[in-house]
Amino acid sequence: MDIWKENILNDLKIGELEFLIVKDFLTNLKKKFGSVDNETMKIAKLKKVEQESRIIEEFVQKFRKAVRVSRYKERLLIEKFKKGMNNVIRQKLIKVECSPKNIK
Repeated sequence: MDIWKENILNDLKIGELEFLIVKDFLTNLKKKFGSVDNETMKIAKLKKVEQESRIIEEFVQKFRKAVRVSRYKERLLIEKFKKGMNNVIRQKLIKVECSPKNIK
């Protein structure tokens, strides 16, 4: 467990910290550790995009939406796209002679 998390949980347990609502807790947390910048949040969102049980068209749409707000470079986008797709489709793509050179 992260040390900061242990400290917060311990302070809550002994009554040194008391939050009646989540908003107060988050405000206090941001004061202590700073807020996450927008770019970091956008990159984190892009990293979470996966095909799962969606059809490939739905995955492509969701991926494109996440890409618009991220600042990933072309090659990294291709790798992230491949990593997020269904394993069967990804394996077939790997076997293709003309591997994609851009994300379009």
